[in-house]
Amino acid sequence: MSAVLLDSQSFTPYHAVLMTNASTSALRPRNSGPEGASLFPNQHLLMIAGMKPWEITFLLDEAEQWVNFNRQTRKQTDVLKGLTQINLFFEDSTRTRMSFEIAGQRLGADVSSMAVAQSSVKKGETLIDTAQNLAAMRPDIIVVRHQESGAIQLIADVVSAYTRCAVINAGDGRHEHPTQALLDALTIRRHKGSFEGLTIAICGDILHSRVARSNFQLLMALGARVRAVAPPTLMPTDIERLGVEPYTHMDDGLKDADVVIMLRLQQERMHGAYVPSTREYYYFYGLTDARLKHAKPDVLVMHPGPMNRGVEIASSVADAVNVSAITEQVEMGVAVRMACLDVLTRQARGIEGWA
Repeated sequence: MSAVLLDSQSFTPYHAVLMTNASTSALRPRNSGPEGASLFPNQHLLMIAGMKPWEITFLLDEAEQWVNFNRQTRKQTDVLKGLTQINLFFEDSTRTRMSFEIAGQRLGADVSSMAVAQSSVKKGETLIDTAQNLAAMRPDIIVVRHQESGAIQLIADVVSAYTRCAVINAGDGRHEHPTQALLDALTIRRHKGSFEGLTIAICGDILHSRVARSNFQLLMALGARVRAVAPPTLMPTDIERLGVEPYTHMDDGLKDADVVIMLRLQQERMHGAYVPSTREYYYFYGLTDARLKHAKPDVLVMHPGPMNRGVEIASSVADAVNVSAITEQVEMGVAVRMACLDVLTRQARGIEGWA
Protein backbone atom coordinates (compact mmCIF):
# COMPACT_ATOMS: atom_id res chain seq x y z
CA MET A 1 0.00 0.00 0.00
CA SER A 2 1.28 3.44 -0.87
CA ALA A 3 2.07 5.72 2.06
CA VAL A 4 0.46 8.63 0.20
CA LEU A 5 -3.25 8.35 -0.52
CA LEU A 6 -4.60 11.29 -2.50
CA ASP A 7 -7.43 12.04 -4.85
CA SER A 8 -6.49 10.74 -8.30
CA GLN A 9 -7.45 14.00 -9.98
CA SER A 10 -5.17 16.09 -7.79
CA PHE A 11 -2.10 13.86 -7.76
CA THR A 12 0.07 12.17 -10.36
CA PRO A 13 1.73 9.00 -8.99
CA TYR A 14 5.48 8.93 -8.79
CA HIS A 15 5.90 6.30 -11.49
CA ALA A 16 4.28 8.70 -13.98
CA VAL A 17 6.61 11.61 -13.28
CA LEU A 18 9.20 12.32 -15.98
CA MET A 19 12.52 13.91 -15.21
CA THR A 20 12.89 17.39 -16.65
CA ASN A 21 16.02 16.47 -18.60
CA ALA A 22 14.71 16.29 -22.15
CA SER A 23 17.48 13.91 -23.19
CA THR A 24 16.18 11.26 -20.77
CA SER A 25 13.04 9.58 -22.03
CA ALA A 26 12.91 6.66 -19.60
CA LEU A 27 10.89 6.84 -16.42
CA ARG A 28 12.90 6.55 -13.23
CA PRO A 29 11.73 3.36 -11.46
CA ARG A 30 10.79 3.24 -7.83
CA ASN A 31 13.58 2.44 -5.41
CA SER A 32 14.20 -1.31 -5.51
CA GLY A 33 15.19 -3.24 -2.42
CA PRO A 34 13.63 -3.42 1.05
CA GLU A 35 10.17 -2.04 1.63
CA GLY A 36 8.58 0.08 4.31
CA ALA A 37 10.48 1.28 7.36
CA SER A 38 13.61 -0.66 6.42
CA LEU A 39 14.12 1.85 3.59
CA PHE A 40 14.43 4.69 6.10
CA PRO A 41 14.55 3.42 9.69
CA ASN A 42 15.57 6.72 11.31
CA GLN A 43 13.38 8.56 13.81
CA HIS A 44 15.06 11.90 13.09
CA LEU A 45 16.83 13.64 10.21
CA LEU A 46 19.83 15.27 11.88
CA MET A 47 22.68 14.82 9.40
CA ILE A 48 23.71 13.28 6.11
CA ALA A 49 26.71 11.65 7.80
CA GLY A 50 25.93 8.00 8.42
CA MET A 51 23.06 7.79 5.95
CA LYS A 52 23.18 4.91 3.50
CA PRO A 53 23.03 5.69 -0.25
CA TRP A 54 19.67 3.92 -0.55
CA GLU A 55 18.23 6.01 2.29
CA ILE A 56 19.25 9.17 0.44
CA THR A 57 17.86 7.88 -2.85
CA PHE A 58 14.62 6.87 -1.15
CA LEU A 59 14.05 10.42 0.12
CA LEU A 60 14.84 11.84 -3.32
CA ASP A 61 12.36 9.41 -4.90
CA GLU A 62 9.69 10.38 -2.41
CA ALA A 63 10.34 14.09 -3.02
CA GLU A 64 9.98 13.63 -6.77
CA GLN A 65 6.26 12.96 -6.54
CA TRP A 66 5.69 16.13 -4.53
CA VAL A 67 7.36 18.24 -7.24
CA ASN A 68 4.56 17.29 -9.62
CA PHE A 69 1.92 17.75 -6.95
CA ASN A 70 3.15 21.27 -6.10
CA ARG A 71 2.82 22.37 -9.72
CA GLN A 72 -0.92 21.80 -9.67
CA THR A 73 -3.53 24.38 -8.72
CA ARG A 74 -4.70 22.32 -5.75
CA LYS A 75 -1.85 21.91 -3.28
CA GLN A 76 -3.61 20.73 -0.14
CA THR A 77 -3.71 17.16 1.17
CA ASP A 78 -4.62 15.58 4.49
CA VAL A 79 -1.56 13.31 4.73
CA LEU A 80 -0.55 14.90 8.06
CA LYS A 81 -4.05 15.82 9.22
CA GLY A 82 -4.21 15.94 13.00
CA LEU A 83 -0.42 16.08 13.42
CA THR A 84 1.40 19.02 14.99
CA GLN A 85 4.57 20.55 13.52
CA ILE A 86 6.62 23.08 15.48
CA ASN A 87 9.22 25.21 13.69
CA LEU A 88 11.88 26.42 16.11
CA PHE A 89 14.36 28.80 14.47
CA PHE A 90 17.07 30.32 16.67
CA GLU A 91 18.69 31.88 13.58
CA ASP A 92 17.24 34.14 10.92
CA SER A 93 15.88 32.36 7.87
CA THR A 94 13.67 33.11 4.89
CA ARG A 95 13.78 30.23 2.41
CA THR A 96 14.20 27.34 4.85
CA ARG A 97 11.62 28.52 7.38
CA MET A 98 9.00 29.39 4.75
CA SER A 99 9.72 26.15 2.91
CA PHE A 100 9.06 24.04 6.02
CA GLU A 101 5.93 26.05 6.85
CA ILE A 102 4.53 25.62 3.34
CA ALA A 103 5.49 21.95 3.27
CA GLY A 104 3.66 21.24 6.53
CA GLN A 105 0.59 23.25 5.56
CA ARG A 106 0.30 21.57 2.17
CA LEU A 107 0.42 18.18 3.90
CA GLY A 108 -2.37 19.23 6.26
CA ALA A 109 -0.39 19.51 9.50
CA ASP A 110 -1.11 22.03 12.24
CA VAL A 111 1.99 24.22 11.88
CA SER A 112 3.22 26.52 14.63
CA SER A 113 6.35 28.64 14.22
CA MET A 114 7.93 29.76 17.47
CA ALA A 115 9.28 33.29 17.59
CA VAL A 116 12.49 32.74 19.57
CA ALA A 117 13.03 36.50 20.00
CA GLN A 118 9.77 36.66 21.99
CA SER A 119 10.19 33.31 23.76
CA SER A 120 11.39 32.27 27.22
CA VAL A 121 14.83 31.68 25.72
CA LYS A 122 15.31 35.45 25.99
CA LYS A 123 14.43 35.18 29.68
CA GLY A 124 17.23 32.72 30.38
CA GLU A 125 15.54 29.40 29.66
CA THR A 126 18.09 26.72 28.74
CA LEU A 127 17.98 24.73 25.52
CA ILE A 128 17.23 21.56 27.49
CA ASP A 129 14.30 23.21 29.26
CA THR A 130 12.96 24.48 25.94
CA ALA A 131 13.18 20.99 24.46
CA GLN A 132 11.48 19.41 27.49
CA ASN A 133 8.65 21.96 27.43
CA LEU A 134 8.04 21.46 23.71
CA ALA A 135 8.10 17.67 24.12
CA ALA A 136 5.50 17.96 26.87
CA MET A 137 3.12 19.51 24.33
CA ARG A 138 3.28 16.23 22.37
CA PRO A 139 4.14 17.54 18.90
CA ASP A 140 4.76 15.06 16.10
CA ILE A 141 7.52 16.99 14.32
CA ILE A 142 9.95 19.64 15.50
CA VAL A 143 12.02 21.49 12.88
CA VAL A 144 15.00 23.27 14.41
CA ARG A 145 17.66 25.70 13.25
CA HIS A 146 20.35 26.72 15.74
CA GLN A 147 23.55 28.74 15.59
CA GLU A 148 25.54 26.15 17.58
CA SER A 149 26.80 22.90 16.07
CA GLY A 150 25.36 19.90 17.89
CA ALA A 151 22.48 21.78 19.51
CA ILE A 152 19.86 19.94 17.46
CA GLN A 153 21.28 16.56 18.43
CA LEU A 154 20.82 17.62 22.06
CA ILE A 155 17.22 18.62 21.41
CA ALA A 156 16.54 15.29 19.67
CA ASP A 157 18.02 13.36 22.60
CA VAL A 158 15.86 15.23 25.10
CA VAL A 159 12.68 14.93 23.03
CA SER A 160 13.23 11.21 22.44
CA ALA A 161 13.19 10.61 26.18
CA TYR A 162 9.63 11.99 26.39
CA THR A 163 7.86 11.10 23.16
CA ARG A 164 8.34 9.61 19.71
CA CYS A 165 8.57 12.95 17.93
CA ALA A 166 10.62 13.43 14.76
CA VAL A 167 13.26 16.16 14.89
CA ILE A 168 14.58 17.67 11.65
CA ASN A 169 17.81 19.64 11.47
CA ALA A 170 17.22 22.84 9.51
CA GLY A 171 20.87 23.86 9.97
CA ASP A 172 23.11 23.84 13.05
CA GLY A 173 26.17 26.08 13.20
CA ARG A 174 28.91 24.92 10.85
CA HIS A 175 27.84 21.31 11.23
CA GLU A 176 25.16 20.22 8.74
CA HIS A 177 22.08 21.23 6.75
CA PRO A 178 20.69 17.90 5.51
CA THR A 179 17.54 19.08 3.72
CA GLN A 180 19.58 21.64 1.75
CA ALA A 181 21.87 18.85 0.53
CA LEU A 182 18.85 16.72 -0.38
CA LEU A 183 17.20 19.51 -2.39
CA ASP A 184 20.51 20.24 -4.13
CA ALA A 185 20.80 16.56 -5.03
CA LEU A 186 17.24 16.46 -6.33
CA THR A 187 17.93 19.51 -8.51
CA ILE A 188 21.09 17.94 -9.92
CA ARG A 189 19.40 14.58 -10.55
CA ARG A 190 16.56 16.16 -12.49
CA HIS A 191 19.07 17.85 -14.81
CA LYS A 192 21.87 15.29 -15.03
CA GLY A 193 20.05 12.01 -14.45
CA SER A 194 22.80 10.30 -12.46
CA PHE A 195 25.60 11.29 -10.12
CA GLU A 196 28.07 8.70 -11.36
CA GLY A 197 30.92 10.41 -13.20
CA LEU A 198 29.80 13.95 -12.39
CA THR A 199 32.39 16.52 -11.31
CA ILE A 200 30.83 18.96 -8.85
CA ALA A 201 32.69 22.06 -7.68
CA ILE A 202 31.54 23.64 -4.42
CA CYS A 203 33.08 27.12 -4.27
CA GLY A 204 33.37 29.88 -1.70
CA ASP A 205 33.32 30.00 2.08
CA ILE A 206 33.89 26.30 2.71
CA LEU A 207 35.24 26.89 6.22
CA HIS A 208 31.98 28.19 7.69
CA SER A 209 29.53 26.28 5.50
CA ARG A 210 27.22 23.59 6.85
CA VAL A 211 25.78 23.30 3.34
CA ALA A 212 29.19 22.30 2.00
CA ARG A 213 29.67 19.63 4.67
CA SER A 214 26.30 18.02 4.02
CA ASN A 215 26.79 18.19 0.26
CA PHE A 216 30.28 16.67 0.42
CA GLN A 217 28.92 13.58 2.14
CA LEU A 218 25.74 13.21 0.13
CA LEU A 219 27.22 13.77 -3.33
CA MET A 220 30.17 11.45 -2.77
CA ALA A 221 27.85 8.78 -1.35
CA LEU A 222 25.93 8.86 -4.64
CA GLY A 223 29.07 8.55 -6.77
CA ALA A 224 30.02 12.12 -7.70
CA ARG A 225 33.55 13.52 -7.74
CA VAL A 226 33.50 16.58 -5.48
CA ARG A 227 35.86 19.56 -5.39
CA ALA A 228 36.18 22.23 -2.71
CA VAL A 229 37.28 25.58 -4.15
CA ALA A 230 38.17 28.41 -1.77
CA PRO A 231 40.89 30.85 -0.70
CA PRO A 232 43.38 29.22 1.70
CA THR A 233 41.90 31.25 4.57
CA LEU A 234 38.42 29.81 3.91
CA MET A 235 39.52 26.21 3.35
CA PRO A 236 39.35 23.83 6.34
CA THR A 237 42.77 22.46 7.26
CA ASP A 238 41.40 18.91 7.31
CA ILE A 239 39.57 19.19 4.00
CA GLU A 240 41.26 16.17 2.42
CA ARG A 241 40.07 14.00 5.29
CA LEU A 242 36.53 14.66 4.04
CA GLY A 243 37.40 12.94 0.76
CA VAL A 244 37.04 15.96 -1.52
CA GLU A 245 39.62 17.51 -3.85
CA PRO A 246 40.80 20.94 -2.62
CA TYR A 247 41.55 23.80 -5.01
CA THR A 248 42.70 27.29 -4.07
CA HIS A 249 42.62 28.64 -7.65
CA MET A 250 39.11 29.20 -8.95
CA ASP A 251 39.82 28.56 -12.63
CA ASP A 252 41.49 25.23 -11.86
CA GLY A 253 38.63 24.16 -9.62
CA LEU A 254 36.06 24.95 -12.30
CA LYS A 255 37.83 23.11 -15.12
CA ASP A 256 35.43 20.64 -16.78
CA ALA A 257 32.95 20.83 -13.90
CA ASP A 258 29.43 19.52 -14.57
CA VAL A 259 27.89 21.41 -11.65
CA VAL A 260 29.06 24.51 -9.79
CA ILE A 261 27.58 25.26 -6.36
CA MET A 262 28.47 28.73 -5.09
CA LEU A 263 28.49 29.63 -1.40
CA ARG A 264 28.17 33.06 0.18
CA LEU A 265 30.68 34.66 2.50
CA GLN A 266 29.22 34.01 5.95
CA GLN A 267 30.48 37.16 7.58
CA GLU A 268 28.24 36.65 10.62
CA ARG A 269 30.39 33.62 11.53
CA MET A 270 33.72 35.31 10.85
CA HIS A 271 35.79 36.68 13.70
CA GLY A 272 38.67 38.42 11.99
CA ALA A 273 39.68 39.23 8.42
CA TYR A 274 39.42 36.15 6.19
CA VAL A 275 39.50 38.12 2.91
CA PRO A 276 41.07 41.55 2.20
CA SER A 277 37.83 42.94 0.79
CA THR A 278 34.68 41.74 -0.98
CA ARG A 279 35.87 43.46 -4.16
CA GLU A 280 39.12 41.51 -4.17
CA TYR A 281 37.28 38.31 -3.29
CA TYR A 282 34.99 38.76 -6.30
CA TYR A 283 37.98 39.43 -8.55
CA PHE A 284 39.62 36.13 -7.64
CA TYR A 285 36.69 33.88 -6.66
CA GLY A 286 33.51 35.41 -8.05
CA LEU A 287 31.65 33.33 -10.63
CA THR A 288 31.56 35.44 -13.80
CA ASP A 289 30.64 34.57 -17.37
CA ALA A 290 34.30 34.50 -18.37
CA ARG A 291 35.28 32.26 -15.47
CA LEU A 292 32.37 29.89 -16.07
CA LYS A 293 33.81 29.02 -19.50
CA HIS A 294 36.34 26.80 -17.72
CA ALA A 295 33.47 24.46 -16.81
CA LYS A 296 31.67 22.16 -19.25
CA PRO A 297 29.38 23.80 -21.84
CA ASP A 298 26.28 22.29 -20.20
CA VAL A 299 27.30 23.28 -16.68
CA LEU A 300 24.60 23.72 -14.05
CA VAL A 301 25.02 26.64 -11.63
CA MET A 302 23.51 26.52 -8.15
CA HIS A 303 23.48 28.57 -4.95
CA PRO A 304 21.77 27.77 -1.61
CA GLY A 305 21.02 31.46 -0.97
CA PRO A 306 20.92 34.12 0.07
CA MET A 307 23.06 35.36 -2.82
CA ASN A 308 25.44 38.27 -2.60
CA ARG A 309 25.46 39.49 -6.18
CA GLY A 310 28.77 40.98 -7.19
CA VAL A 311 30.53 39.20 -4.31
CA GLU A 312 30.41 35.48 -5.05
CA ILE A 313 28.38 35.48 -8.26
CA ALA A 314 27.65 37.83 -11.15
CA SER A 315 24.01 38.68 -11.84
CA SER A 316 24.45 37.64 -15.46
CA VAL A 317 25.32 34.12 -14.28
CA ALA A 318 22.73 33.91 -11.50
CA ASP A 319 19.95 34.95 -13.88
CA ALA A 320 21.05 32.92 -16.93
CA VAL A 321 17.99 30.81 -17.79
CA ASN A 322 19.90 27.98 -19.49
CA VAL A 323 22.58 27.76 -16.80
CA SER A 324 21.20 28.73 -13.41
CA ALA A 325 19.00 26.41 -11.32
CA ILE A 326 18.92 28.71 -8.28
CA THR A 327 15.17 29.36 -8.20
CA GLU A 328 14.54 25.71 -9.05
CA GLN A 329 16.44 24.80 -5.88
CA VAL A 330 13.88 26.77 -3.88
CA GLU A 331 11.06 24.84 -5.57
CA MET A 332 12.77 21.52 -4.87
CA GLY A 333 13.16 22.57 -1.24
CA VAL A 334 9.41 22.46 -0.63
CA ALA A 335 9.12 19.00 -2.24
CA VAL A 336 12.07 17.60 -0.28
CA ARG A 337 10.71 18.90 3.01
CA MET A 338 7.27 17.50 2.26
CA ALA A 339 8.90 14.13 1.67
CA CYS A 340 10.85 14.33 4.94
CA LEU A 341 7.76 15.31 6.95
CA ASP A 342 5.79 12.49 5.34
CA VAL A 343 8.41 9.77 5.80
CA LEU A 344 9.36 10.66 9.37
CA THR A 345 5.73 10.50 10.54
CA ARG A 346 4.67 7.27 8.83
CA GLN A 347 5.15 5.15 11.94
CA ALA A 348 3.09 7.57 14.04
CA ARG A 349 0.37 7.52 11.40
CA GLY A 350 0.28 3.72 11.32
CA ILE A 351 1.15 3.41 7.64
CA GLU A 352 1.35 -0.22 6.54
CA GLY A 353 4.93 -1.45 6.65
CA TRP A 354 5.99 1.40 8.94
CA ALA A 355 3.99 0.91 12.14
